Amino acid sequence: MTPHLASGNRKSLAGYAPQHFLWQQQGAVGLITLNRPERKNPLTFESYAELRDLFRALAYVDEVKAIVVQGAGGNFCSGGDVHEIIGPLTGMSMPDLLAFTRMTGDLVKAMRACPQPVVAAIDGVCAGAGAIMAMASDLRVGTARSKTAFLFTRVGLAGCDMGACAMLPRIVGQGRASDLLYSGRSLGGDEALAWGFLNRIAEPEQLLAEALAWGREIAAGPSFAHAMTKRMLHQEWAMGVDEAIESEAQAQAICMMTQDFHRAYEAFAARQKPAFEGN
Repeated sequence: MTPHLASGNRKSLAGYAPQHFLWQQQGAVGLITLNRPERKNPLTFESYAELRDLFRALAYVDEVKAIVVQGAGGNFCSGGDVHEIIGPLTGMSMPDLLAFTRMTGDLVKAMRACPQPVVAAIDGVCAGAGAIMAMASDLRVGTARSKTAFLFTRVGLAGCDMGACAMLPRIVGQGRASDLLYSGRSLGGDEALAWGFLNRIAEPEQLLAEALAWGREIAAGPSFAHAMTKRMLHQEWAMGVDEAIESEAQAQAICMMTQDFHRAYEAFAARQKPAFEGN
């Protein structure tokens, strides 16, 4: 890396130790564990902010090429903590409430903006903000016993939380998203797979291994090209077809300048498997 790019633009997570969840780096895969199993891993004001800041930082980290998010103790995440978030919200002023809802939305923005594909490993309860984190991930592997619920209307709030009305219809379709967002009902694992919310199903005892294997498979690929794919998947939501085709032409031309593209050609010519390096 040239010195003028290294300063202020690239970061290392060596020694990173978050206070409100667990972080482990396994090779090129980063593992986030929501770790309050006694309460089914709810989020707090502090964990929202710390997760947001980590995903923002990942935009500048080269050594991590894929992310896996899981919950501890057989559940993914029960949403915002009733006592530590929901209760205090009832006493806040409008400016403070808006600051909070913008912060929660910033977590989704950061997950979408980080270049690493994010794999959610979903078991047990996946509700409220937990369902949103699963939705904001790029890929989802779950279990048959997983229960995903967008609970907002059940507590007197709109279903349009943290981008749900924009993103969920693009994953499961408008009618199915309407069903989930109006009712707040739980979406079981098999139904979630049939609807396309889950990409894969695994046995509970194999869930993390499946998610990590998927993460390692992604991390072994051309990470620059993966980051470009993720960016285009998100940017093209707001484009017409002609604009999207032009944007993809530019993106592909950029990727053709990478060493990974040349490595792939050389490996194909030699009848070998390419070893991508992300540059």
